[in-house]
Amino acid sequence: MALRFAARKTSSAPAFLTRSAAPGRRQASSSSSPQFSPKSTKKVSDDRLASVIDAVNDRKLPPELRGQRNNVRSETDIINVVEQRVWHAMEEGQFENLPGKGKPLDLDTNPHADPAEDTLYRILNQNGCAPEWVELNKEIRNSIAGWRIALGRAWTCKDGLDDSKWLEASEALKLQLRDLNNKVFRYNLIVPFGRQMFGFKWEREIDRLKEETQIEN
Repeated sequence: MALRFAARKTSSAPAFLTRSAAPGRRQASSSSSPQFSPKSTKKVSDDRLASVIDAVNDRKLPPELRGQRNNVRSETDIINVVEQRVWHAMEEGQFENLPGKGKPLDLDTNPHADPAEDTLYRILNQNGCAPEWVELNKEIRNSIAGWRIALGRAWTCKDGLDDSKWLEASEALKLQLRDLNNKVFRYNLIVPFGRQMFGFKWEREIDRLKEETQIEN
């Protein structure tokens, strides 16, 4: 009986003691491990990413402009730095006594072209041939020159009493112009980059003819 009473006495602690211990443990655990909100974590990662991007972009600039990326307003600022370098090199004589100075240029090979294409073009040139896009370019230019002559002849009938000839000729010329634009489209697909040409428009050709007629008069 004495043992049972002692055990019962020790196991039944006061309520205020058991309740006050738990908040203390929660406070200690919360203070030992600080927690960050998702917004602050995202802001830190964004700042780090922005700093890396700024560093990479800064390395792309010439050494004279590094650290001043905010002051670079356009590509003109970079071009000015390059031109200054060229002028300084010319003043120091770095362009003098270069290999091949005073000798004719070797135009048999193009160092900027693809080796396979350069070999192909050289073989075509030796056999008196040209690439397809070169021949097509000549064909388009010759065709548009003849077409404009025909347009000028038909234009003389426009101011006459009978416009039927002009209407008939203009319909035929529009069909020919459409065929020319199809050739231009095909030419732009096979020509090297940077050599594309614009298509022809009926309204633009009429305006061009009017301007030429006014100049002649």
